[in-house]
Amino acid sequence: MKRILYFLAIVTLVSCDYFDKKKVYTEDILEEQLQTFTWNDVDEYPTFEFCENTSGKENKKVCFENTLRRILNKNLAKYQIIVSEEINDTVQLKITIDNKGEFFINDIKSAQTTKEQIPQLDSLLRQSLDSLPKIYPAIKRSQHVKTQFVLPVIIKIE
Repeated sequence: MKRILYFLAIVTLVSCDYFDKKKVYTEDILEEQLQTFTWNDVDEYPTFEFCENTSGKENKKVCFENTLRRILNKNLAKYQIIVSEEINDTVQLKITIDNKGEFFINDIKSAQTTKEQIPQLDSLLRQSLDSLPKIYPAIKRSQHVKTQFVLPVIIKIE
């Protein structure tokens, strides 16, 4: 009988952990879900003010990307780049727009020959995108979120 009582006492003490409920805080869940999203995961893409009138999610994305390319081309056209051999490369700009609408270039990937022919290309690309108009961040579940994407830029110099 004593053995049974000891056994029940031990089982009762050990089993208390099974009844322990863990608290789940909504802030923790929200923070976890508001981590970096890719293009396909957001409800609304980042946009410029003049792209706001564009209807449709995909159209806003196209407007945003085209505006970035247009600004980049306009600013790069100011520089006279001289090369010793023809360059035809697609440079990949890895871009982040945070939840406040701040624009960052995380990484620039290009071919080795492009880097050798235009060593200042990274700084030229960064300078060309320094003075962007106000960017409205992406929206996911009515919250402003950080997004990352890759913007391909074609460099063709003859």
